[in-house]
Amino acid sequence: MKLGALRETADGEQRVALTPDSAVQLQKLGYDCVIESGAGAAARFEDEAYRAAGVEVVDSAEALLETADIIARVRAPSDAEVAALPSGKKLISFLSPAQSPELLDALSAKNTSAIAMEMVPRISRAQKMDALSSMANIAGYRAVIEAGNQFGRFFTGQITAAGKVPPAQVLVIGAGVAGLAAIGTAQSLGAVVKAFDVRPEVAEQIESMGAEFVFLDFEEDGGGDGGYAAPSSPEFREKQLACFRELAPEIDIVITTALIPGRDAPKLWLDDMVAAMKPGSVVVDLAAEMGGNCDLTVKGDIVESANGVKVVGYTDFPSRMATQASTLYATNIRHMMTDLTPEKDGVPVWDMEDDVIRTSTVTHDGAVTFPPPPLKVQAQAKPQPKKVEPTAEERKAAELAAEQARGKQQIMLLCIGGALMWLVGAFAPPSFMQHFIVFVLSCFVGFQVIWNVSHSLHTPLMAVTNAISGIVILGALLQVGSDSGLVTFLASISVLIATINVVGGFMVTRRMLAMFQKS
Repeated sequence: MKLGALRETADGEQRVALTPDSAVQLQKLGYDCVIESGAGAAARFEDEAYRAAGVEVVDSAEALLETADIIARVRAPSDAEVAALPSGKKLISFLSPAQSPELLDALSAKNTSAIAMEMVPRISRAQKMDALSSMANIAGYRAVIEAGNQFGRFFTGQITAAGKVPPAQVLVIGAGVAGLAAIGTAQSLGAVVKAFDVRPEVAEQIESMGAEFVFLDFEEDGGGDGGYAAPSSPEFREKQLACFRELAPEIDIVITTALIPGRDAPKLWLDDMVAAMKPGSVVVDLAAEMGGNCDLTVKGDIVESANGVKVVGYTDFPSRMATQASTLYATNIRHMMTDLTPEKDGVPVWDMEDDVIRTSTVTHDGAVTFPPPPLKVQAQAKPQPKKVEPTAEERKAAELAAEQARGKQQIMLLCIGGALMWLVGAFAPPSFMQHFIVFVLSCFVGFQVIWNVSHSLHTPLMAVTNAISGIVILGALLQVGSDSGLVTFLASISVLIATINVVGGFMVTRRMLAMFQKS
């Protein structure tokens, strides 16, 4: 079969669904690739690069539609393009199925099997096909760049001979893929970054990137299905807006990313918040295509408020980085085709029992298959009961019980030891018992001496080894005056070796302490 990519006709769209590199990989799956002439030019992919990769280049969209069995696009086709689509073709594109029921009806009437790339489920196996995340990552990065283009100062703070420049204060609303990309970019440019999200579990991710998480003193978990946030309650929303009003006067740049697929964008940065911002501040609304998170957002344009705040409502952030965006999107499509072609024979298999394929497919066999059924969720382990912290009285009682248990254990060991000593003394000669008692007492005294050494100037390991060496030196000195020459020699060797260990330990300690001393 042939897979073809059309030139995008939407205003300002510069991306392309097929790159030379992705075409090489698709050919390994058994597909012949074809592209409309000039389709990749805006993304810096020339026709010659496609020909070098083995891609057939045709002169017109009509010729491609007649040639290709599978059509790959970025934007959803217009009514005229759907009318020109031959019956029985397969389509892979962004389709916005929740907002375009007429488009789905038209595609099903054409017996088109269509995959909507924004419907790829957010599960581990489908991450490589998640085009929404790929594009959101670019959009978050580009949003900060666009904000810097409209902002009249440095992001990072500077102290110069001409005066002090404070760092830009950036607030990112929504810490999904786009939000995290925006946080990382603004942080790397030197801004002071704050971030808010209705899902408290993302606080750790935000703080790990060096940003400050804006907490709300309100008990509500905003986590929803599919990795997206859930709609907030009216009470939570009022608390949220109050927090934003408090932050507005000190924030220089606001980047809003709050959007749930299939829903209108929630209004989070209201006109009174814009009015409270300083002149020259910037609001970048990544949800502009679905109505925007800001009251003043105009889709596809930049507006300036009465107090000099610019509100950026561009809807083509990924397209403004067309080469990178096309590369990632074409890779997502290639992975989708890998799942659709298990035999690598160039024949797609629409397995409607597969979670990823079924969820992504919006029309198939002449029928509309959107919305998809819920994902099959694996059985989860029973949640562990929440650990209850004991009270002070309970902790004290537990410590007393543990101490009593240790006392009973020591008495039991003492009794067993005494019984063993009596048993040995009943049969062993008196000279053996004398030496045996000295040995036991030595072990006890040595243990107490060694483990009670303070290691305030040592590491614990060095303190213990030096204490052992000290005991060895003490015992060896007592044996140096022995009548036996062999005992005297061995005792002297013991003193020498143990002394080397002690002196070496103190030298190492001195070097370690010197590391923390100011020169």
